[in-house]
Amino acid sequence: MDSYYSQELAWGACDDFAVTEFQAGVLAEAPVECAWLDVPLDYADPQGEKASVAVSRVAARGESIGPLVFNPGGPGSTGVVGAIALGIGFADSRIGESFDLIGFDPRGVGATTPAVDCYSASGTTRGDELFPLVAMRPALTEEDTRALVERCADGSGGMGSLAHIGTRTTAKDMDVLRAALGEKKLSFLGQSYGTRLGAVYAEEFPQHVRAMVLDGAFDPKLATVDRFATSFAGFQTAFESIAASCAVDQECPLGTDPADWTARFQSIVQPLVDNPVPAGTSELDFDKAISGVVAGFYDPALWPDVIAGIAEVQHGRGDILFDLAGGEPVDEEAEADPNFLEALFAINCMDEERLDADEIVELRVRTAEVAPFMDPGAGITEGARDACADWPAKPTLGFPYAQDIEGLPATLVVSITGDAATPHVNAISLAETLGSSLLTVEGDGHTVVSAGAANPCVDDIAAAYLIDLELPDVMPTCTATTAVEPEPTAAAQG
Repeated sequence: MDSYYSQELAWGACDDFAVTEFQAGVLAEAPVECAWLDVPLDYADPQGEKASVAVSRVAARGESIGPLVFNPGGPGSTGVVGAIALGIGFADSRIGESFDLIGFDPRGVGATTPAVDCYSASGTTRGDELFPLVAMRPALTEEDTRALVERCADGSGGMGSLAHIGTRTTAKDMDVLRAALGEKKLSFLGQSYGTRLGAVYAEEFPQHVRAMVLDGAFDPKLATVDRFATSFAGFQTAFESIAASCAVDQECPLGTDPADWTARFQSIVQPLVDNPVPAGTSELDFDKAISGVVAGFYDPALWPDVIAGIAEVQHGRGDILFDLAGGEPVDEEAEADPNFLEALFAINCMDEERLDADEIVELRVRTAEVAPFMDPGAGITEGARDACADWPAKPTLGFPYAQDIEGLPATLVVSITGDAATPHVNAISLAETLGSSLLTVEGDGHTVVSAGAANPCVDDIAAAYLIDLELPDVMPTCTATTAVEPEPTAAAQG
């Protein structure tokens, strides 16, 4: 591994790092530099085939004390472009003044090669049909799952590439990146799925951690079925919060009685299972409607749109929820994360447990119990087959992970109490597991640290920790004063 750990990054223009026209425009206009990081395709064979990780750098506004490596979540979100967004969020923060902000496209994502490519937006199968919300997965056959993995392998560099995508591999890539940045220890900010990546890095390389902020936590103790069930229970809480905000209006489509909210919603959307309604040039079915509602959980500013979308379905149209769920297929060149769904799927195949038919049915039944607004009313026991059943390698993450880590310095976990995608209970567990300080933020939304000085309570604590390695003797409770842009709907699982 010496040749990898001793490499120097050649920073330059980002012309070759954009994979869409949208990214090209962003990278051309932003104050950003890019470089390629060489890593082994297979860490068990470092002398074998190489992979290339795309890396970006937004320079500190003041005197830099070093790099802050950032993962925006997903899995599947681009960090190359994400670092630019982080720089905007930290425009008035001590963090952006003191750190060079480092983004990278994780293994399988964006400009990093090999990247996952399982379908074309202009082809016959859309990504949200291949990789829908787990609980609403359609009936799958062995022929379906075999064809899916073969299609992914064909577009992604072969079965070997698919076998070396996952959080543990990306954590190893991050350590090579740390060394290539000239750092003995890593400063890291991970949001949502990035908290899983950070926890695994801490497990693999505790001696190389300088500081770590984990915002919107995954619980390292929860295996796949329990993790999804916990998240879906958080979805039900968020649904009820949206319904409560609507119930002050007598015209609310969910009514004004809390006891009736879920039943009223089911009466509106369950008919879409068999009778979708028009939406744009397409149609809104049950799964798409649920995806649209879930998209609104990430940002309270979207709650009125969710209510308007539910009311619209009552009148035989589904345009609003359809748009919230991602809308019409668009030209991939106009997207910021063109292979988000594919990368999310592939990384989860290498992280999550493979579920047998009984476990999938268990998850669907539990989902209907803990999140009845998601209950399609029928068919939840049909076609129970894991979409990753024919993946060319077994999952490598393991549950629980990041347990009993020795030598890990002080870390900081941040959590919004009303976070539907990564419930607050997850953060409590992660903080206990890592021995972290826990910053609780009262309010709704998903992740908050990247809001920077727009939330001075959170920013002051994060900055003091990241820059000076200082944490409050008594941790205050902050308020989520600023909503954060939501991740794509499929990331609700991750």
